[in-house]
Amino acid sequence: MAKASLTISSKNYSSWSLRGWLLVRFAGLPCAEKRVEEDNASARAELLLLAPSVRVPRLEHDGVAVWDTLAIGEYLNEVKPKAGLLPADQAARAHCRAVCGEMHSGFSALRSALPMNLKLKLDSFTVWSRARGDIQRITEIWRDCLEQYGGPYLFGAKRGMADAMYAPVATRFISYGVQLDPACAAYCQTILAMPEMQEWIAAAQQEPEDIEELQVEF
Repeated sequence: MAKASLTISSKNYSSWSLRGWLLVRFAGLPCAEKRVEEDNASARAELLLLAPSVRVPRLEHDGVAVWDTLAIGEYLNEVKPKAGLLPADQAARAHCRAVCGEMHSGFSALRSALPMNLKLKLDSFTVWSRARGDIQRITEIWRDCLEQYGGPYLFGAKRGMADAMYAPVATRFISYGVQLDPACAAYCQTILAMPEMQEWIAAAQQEPEDIEELQVEF
């Protein structure tokens, strides 16, 4: 029996659940999966970006409960240090924490304008001007990291915390047909090709429920 469990919500809509799930998988921590259904009020508030704090995903491990995504990543880095969720180099590690923190606390316009929906695939979509600013900043982060650390992941040859944090953004760019430069487009494909992402997306496609408020009108 697994000593750890991870509580998540929708695999189709919940970007935070995806981040926590990827962090657990990247760390190699054996973990049972629990599901909070969308009729749960707190889970629905999280998906609709109405929750004052995000409590899903929630990791429970050996009597410890951690429910903030960055805290989950830091905890897993402590209990599974050989997994390399954070870079070994101090300067790179600080850089990684900075870009993860920026994703964790910022880009609200992007979240509102391009909600995660893995069942959605648009060839063209009009992006609000504020969200375009978020896209420009995210792609700037990606290009800087890929150039500085050599790719194919943000901090080099091994995927880590930053890739888990930005993976839902890659799905948004694909879902809404966002035009990207070659380096960022290649990074999106690298993320989506990971076996873990393929597993998550396949499960999301099988979810029967839809949340009307998260369906884009066009």
